[in-house]
Order: sequence, then C-alpha cells, then structure tokens
Amino acid sequence: MPTTRAGRVRIGPRRVVVLLAVWAVAGGAHVWYGNRHHFFDFGIYYRAVRWWAAGHDLYSYSQPDPVQGTLGFTYPPCAALLLRPLAALPLGAAQAVFTAVSVAAGVAALWCLIAPVAARYGYPAWFAVALAIPAASWLEPVRETFSFGQINFVLAALVVIDLLVAAPRRSRLTGVGIGLATAIKLTPGIFIIYLLLTRRWRAAATAIATALAANLAGAAVGWHDTWWFWTELLWKTERIGHPDRLENQSLTGSLARLGDGVANRPVWALLAVLVMAYGLWRARRAAAAGDEASGLTLAAFVGCLVSPVTWSHHLLWFVPALVVLVDVALERRRTGRRWWPPAAMAAVLYVTTTFSIISWYDWHVVARSAGRGVPGFLINNWYVLLTLALLVALPFRRAPQAEGTAAAPVDDPRTLAECGSWGEPA
Repeated sequence: MPTTRAGRVRIGPRRVVVLLAVWAVAGGAHVWYGNRHHFFDFGIYYRAVRWWAAGHDLYSYSQPDPVQGTLGFTYPPCAALLLRPLAALPLGAAQAVFTAVSVAAGVAALWCLIAPVAARYGYPAWFAVALAIPAASWLEPVRETFSFGQINFVLAALVVIDLLVAAPRRSRLTGVGIGLATAIKLTPGIFIIYLLLTRRWRAAATAIATALAANLAGAAVGWHDTWWFWTELLWKTERIGHPDRLENQSLTGSLARLGDGVANRPVWALLAVLVMAYGLWRARRAAAAGDEASGLTLAAFVGCLVSPVTWSHHLLWFVPALVVLVDVALERRRTGRRWWPPAAMAAVLYVTTTFSIISWYDWHVVARSAGRGVPGFLINNWYVLLTLALLVALPFRRAPQAEGTAAAPVDDPRTLAECGSWGEPA
C-alpha cells in the first residue's frame, strides 16, 4: 500500500457523465429485475413484533410458508426490542423507515471502505462512493438483502465502523458496534474472537459487555422469551430454514446437500475446526500487516462458513473483498507488478455473484437435471467455494503509516513474509 497521496484528480464533465450513465444503467436494471421478495423477511419480523407487543409470547408467532413450512422470529429478544417502535407504524411506513435506515447504514459502510482508497489515488471520496453504490447494488447479497428487508446492512455497518473508524482512533467505544451486532444476530460474535486474537483486549471486553447489556435489556422486557430463546430455541437451527436449501451457502448447507438433507456432523466438525484455525490465522496476519479491511473480511468469511445457516444474502462481505482485490490490482498495475491475479479474482467474484450462479435453476439458465456431478456441485455450492478461495487468496495491503489511518499492528509487520497471497507484497 502506498504511503503518500496521489495528485488530486479533477472531476470534470466527462467523469460526471460516466457516473450518471452507471446510475442510469444500474437503476434501469433494478427496475427490470424488480423487488422480487417484497420485503418478505421484514414482514415476518414486523408481524411477530406486533404479536409480541399485543401481549403474546414472541416466539409463539408463526406464519405458514409453502417452502419452509412455518416461519417466525429467529433473533434474540433484544432484536425485537429494537424493532418494537416500528410495530406502532403501519406496515408501509415501517418498511420505509427500515429501508431508509438500512440504505444509510450500507452507504456508511461503503464510505468507510472506499474513502481511504479513493484518497490515495487522488479521487474525491464522494465520487468513488457514488460510483461504487450502483456497482455494488447489483451483487446478489446486496440486492437480496434489500428486497428481503433483511438487517444485514445495519449489522455490517456496525462492524465496519467499529473496526475501520473507532479502532484506528483508539476510541474507548471500540467494540460497542460489534457487541450490539452480536446481540442482534449472534453470528457477528466471530468479530469478538477476532478482537481477542488481535490482542485488543479492551475492545473485546467492551463488545462482550455491550452484547450482555443488550440481552439483559431484552430480558428486562421479556424474561420468558429470553429464557426460552437461550435455553431451547437457539439450538433448533431448523427454525431458520431447511439446511439443504440451495440458498444456504455454509459448510453445513454443502454437506446437507451431499448427504440427502442431513450434514455429517463429524465431517462438519473437522472442516469447521480447519476453517476457523486457518481463516482466523490469516485474519490475524492481515491485522498485523495493518490491513484491517482484509482482516475483518476474512473473519467474516470464517463466521459465514461455520454458521449452520448462511443464506446467500448474508454474504455482504463479498463487497469489502472486492474493494481489497481492486485496490491491490490497481496498485500493482501502477507499480508494474503482477496485477492480473487479483484483478481476475475480482472479476470472477463480481460477475458470478451478480449473475447469481446458485439461482441458475430458478432463472432457467440450466435445467434442474444439471444439478448432478461436478457441474451440479459447482452450481450448488458456488458461494461456499468462492468464500473458501478468498479465505486462502485474499491479499493483504501494507498499512498507510504516513496517513496514520491503520490500526496499531499486533505484530511487527516487518516480520511478516506474507503481504499477499500471490508471492509478492500487495
């Protein structure tokens, strides 16, 4: 990573026209694609919280579903507590408020990821982010998170702001975002492990305390529901959905599809241990090199792979992976080094997630009969395979020490032999 700023790039009429054209194409494509899920998941949570506000047990709410059987509220009670103000609004108004908050959170996270990169190449942050928004909006995890009305944008923003804004400033509040995200949806707890591995003890303690405080707040409002969730419902992963569904792009999902609907537990345990050991080791090395974006992305991929259920829209972490890969490719090309491997990986990642290989059966690109053998295995588990590949190949960038934007390294970066996964510094 370079340590000095590039010359300032002027945003003239030609670049503005390009920006407007990208927005027009992306917007037109979204109009054509449509909101295919009509905020389906948000509707479930809205009705469940209204059911709860009316005096019923939160987790006794269920609604029929032709695919999953019945669906209900699957998050801890503190998440319902945060959503409860929306239950006082009509459904349309609640959807509008939730969507506005989600979009704002997504843009904030994208700004944190892209603004430092744009500054090093001399581009104004507003222009780079404005160009990235329509491009990122077409990745399947992004558009599906939006159309399902999922909370993933908010969770990602809490983590990204915590690690890319609060941590470099050594803020005492570092860890609050991760703790709150963990309290809402559990799986961000992988970032608490990441904080511990990178020896940020205060931030880890803050995250744990925040998660506990949020859950205690939920317990204060609904003790019975809290007890029911933590002692019984948490372990019933079938409540979230059938593990062998194609949209479940976790190790459990892959093994379940290979095992006629049931994952082999010993095999899963072995793979989970290997993925956690290797992936968190690489995440720690990325943090030690000063590349927090790569570190948090690798930690997120570990969490997605070992989680019992990782729906395709949970993989928003493809976005920071793309930012890292494009940044590395541009910097290597500028300095005359081998730039095509990260560029090729970025292209494969973007194209295959935009055109959603795992949706090809539903889109009638290939027949259901093609879901056998090697082609079927690749289609059915493409996001799992992409995530595993990125766990191995995502490069590290050197910390921009002169700009003072990197978190304090936990090891001396000079002792690290690996700054990138293609045998040369990124």
